[in-house]
Amino acid sequence: MDKKQTSLSISHANPNFVDIHEVVPEEEEKEEEEHARPTMMTSALADAVGKRPKKHNNNNRLRPPPPQAGGFGRQMSLETGLSRDSKGKGIERMALPRSGRSFGGFDSTIIEGKKADFSIFRTKSTLSKQNSLLPLKKDHRDHHHQMDQSQKTYGSSEGMDESVNKSVPVGRYFAALRGPELDQVKDYEDILLPKDEKWPFLLRFPIGCYGICLGLSSQAVLWRALATSPATKFLHISPFINLAIWLLATAALCSVTVAYILKCIFYFEAVRREYFHPVRVNFFFAPWVVCMFLAISVPPRFMSGPLHPAVWCAFMGPYFLLELKIYGQWLSGGKRRLCKVVNPSSHLSVVGNFVGAILAAKCGWMEAAKFLWSVGFAHYLVVFVTLYQRLPTSEALPKELHPVYSMFIAAPSAASIAWQTIYDDFDGLSRTCFFIALFLYISLVVRINFFTGFRFSVAWWSYTFPMTTASVATIKYAEHVPTVVSKGLALTLSFMSSTMVSLLFVSTLLHAFVWKTLFPNDLAIAITKKRLIKDRRPFKKAYDLKRWTKQALTKHNNNKDDFDAQDEAF
Repeated sequence: MDKKQTSLSISHANPNFVDIHEVVPEEEEKEEEEHARPTMMTSALADAVGKRPKKHNNNNRLRPPPPQAGGFGRQMSLETGLSRDSKGKGIERMALPRSGRSFGGFDSTIIEGKKADFSIFRTKSTLSKQNSLLPLKKDHRDHHHQMDQSQKTYGSSEGMDESVNKSVPVGRYFAALRGPELDQVKDYEDILLPKDEKWPFLLRFPIGCYGICLGLSSQAVLWRALATSPATKFLHISPFINLAIWLLATAALCSVTVAYILKCIFYFEAVRREYFHPVRVNFFFAPWVVCMFLAISVPPRFMSGPLHPAVWCAFMGPYFLLELKIYGQWLSGGKRRLCKVVNPSSHLSVVGNFVGAILAAKCGWMEAAKFLWSVGFAHYLVVFVTLYQRLPTSEALPKELHPVYSMFIAAPSAASIAWQTIYDDFDGLSRTCFFIALFLYISLVVRINFFTGFRFSVAWWSYTFPMTTASVATIKYAEHVPTVVSKGLALTLSFMSSTMVSLLFVSTLLHAFVWKTLFPNDLAIAITKKRLIKDRRPFKKAYDLKRWTKQALTKHNNNKDDFDAQDEAF
């Protein structure tokens, strides 16, 4: 035999490693002859006696030959795939799949990804084009084949395609995430992407960034009202403030929109997961609400006359189509019914109806404005009652208190402004909505602990426009009830709203350009479809395998003893 061969044996010092030794050809031939002799003798005796020979237990264990001087000896781990030289030069780590959390060798079947490999969230059409330009390699095919075989062996249904392409159940988000915005992964959960690496910018860019545009555009509406309202005429506010804020809000909207369009192009799978997220799905209404805010607060120097109805159709059309989809899920009673997904951010899908009613009234379409107001008010009552009652069938809201509850005051404030704009009178219904919003506002302000003890995030911006909307409603109320109390209340709420927006704007700039922590890894979109920790019970499986093996050996020995007894009887 010209070629060298190797033999494997389990090391007694460390059973988790396998010894690989060189086999000498001469010894191999001797071993074959020694094994062949008993077989020939047994067959000869069987022919002579005419009787099947008895089976004898072979208790001789095969011992590995000693390593030769010119040969090689290595140990290979059976669990982690680590190879160690016999000379003790250390451990050489082989390429293993990564995930957010390591469970030894048992969770290596979850993710097919190397370090800094985020292709599982890339758009599939882009991936197919990229793969067509790359040369095929044998080791890559072998690696994919081994991953498929390992997934079948462990029975894991969380492969790359199934975990990413299929929609995650809504209950899974509540079970795997925590926090008021459901953006923090629980400690015992695993994710599809590594936690200890910085993800690409587009993958870290959330849909909640439209909250920045909501806060700035609503401030443009506020300062336009302060500059043009008779109730605040004594302040002599310059319209240039409205112009500067409007331009800043427009620039922010364009920047966020361009970044998110790029995310849709390159990481559409991440966008899909944000759409199925029970909190972030409401932020898909935000771009159209921002556009309507900007149309309402457009500076007089840009447009002196009434708005064209085409502006309302361009902004309200996509909003209405998305509204039909979401409200249909609430009404149909499926897995995404209202009592399962309701949260304070659900008011975002309602506020747009009132903002669209205001814009329709400014365009001269009063009937469309009344229609939108009716739809928005009906769904606001349902959302408000569902959140207030905490139905037993609904998912439990997070226990942490947060400014997210300021969303309660957004819808009644916008409803009050919309009714006043449609009928040009701050009558009883408009005042009723305003007083509801004012009471909720006061109930939040007196609880200072609601707004403390939480880290800064981009989602905080979306909680500023309810305060701004309440300030605008107070200004409208002061126009029809011109008293010192109403005017003082309008100035107080406007000052609080502008101060909050200014603080958040400064904090955003510091986190973005100084500390560079504005966009951390978005762990909420990387959760698995099912909880993998329930399927990982290696010790229990090892115990069951040992027990089943023992039972099988016992049954085999009993059957052999019975057969031997029958042979002796003959």
